[in-house]
Amino acid sequence: MTVSERKYVEVDPGVELYVQDVGSGDPIVFIPGFTFTTEVFTHQVEHFAKTNRVIVIDPRSHGRSSITLQGNDYVTHGTDLAKVLIALQLKNVTLAGWSFGCLTVWEYLKQNGYDNVKSLIFIDMSPKALSTNDVEDWVEGPLNDIGAIYNTYLRNPAGQREFMKAYTTSVMVQRDVTEDELNWLVEQSLKTPYYIAANLFASGMFSDYREEARTASETVPTLTIVAEHWSATAVEFTQNVSPKSSIEILGGHLMFWEHSKRFNELVDRFLSEKVSL
Repeated sequence: MTVSERKYVEVDPGVELYVQDVGSGDPIVFIPGFTFTTEVFTHQVEHFAKTNRVIVIDPRSHGRSSITLQGNDYVTHGTDLAKVLIALQLKNVTLAGWSFGCLTVWEYLKQNGYDNVKSLIFIDMSPKALSTNDVEDWVEGPLNDIGAIYNTYLRNPAGQREFMKAYTTSVMVQRDVTEDELNWLVEQSLKTPYYIAANLFASGMFSDYREEARTASETVPTLTIVAEHWSATAVEFTQNVSPKSSIEILGGHLMFWEHSKRFNELVDRFLSEKVSL
């Protein structure tokens, strides 16, 4: 059985990030999405720690990390990621971001370049979440719907809870989740206070990392995994923006949790065929 070491890395005075550090070998760093925690990657930790050093991070104001009023944006999250890599002395890293965690990865690359990066995995996130051309561009949703989420749901804990329940059952998971599963997923999100969740939501929605996404696909082996429900738009958009990225289609937004075996197989194949050359 692989021993998991739990660490805290100080990224600002009084601000610590919780880090799960498991296994040995080439490092893979998983970054969760909007308000989620290390716990969603349990199946990946179990699988990849057999062959790799696996690092999973709670971003600031997520999970076990410090709740802070400062830096709840993806520019700061990119800086935080760099500090974690330095603190853990990680080299030749595979960075794997899920959802808004992809924004953290793109921002890290924008700030730090590729000297320390071996490969990249982007899990179901457009580098530009909003667009006035929402018919052809891969976006999170129509602008009016996104505005309604911000102005209606992310104003109090009850609204955040209602939003996350609806998003989990309609977008994230394809099968019917049990009440215990739904509560577990929603409770992860609620570890981030609603007023911080609102900041992160706005920061993510107004991000534009198309240039970084293109450069990434041209610089190191890159895999993009998209959910089935928007795959037609997402694949074409990715082919235009990140022309050299490998692309796979699988499940819903939380496919690595619901379809963990298939997801892990896709990543294993990518790492063996595209990275270990």
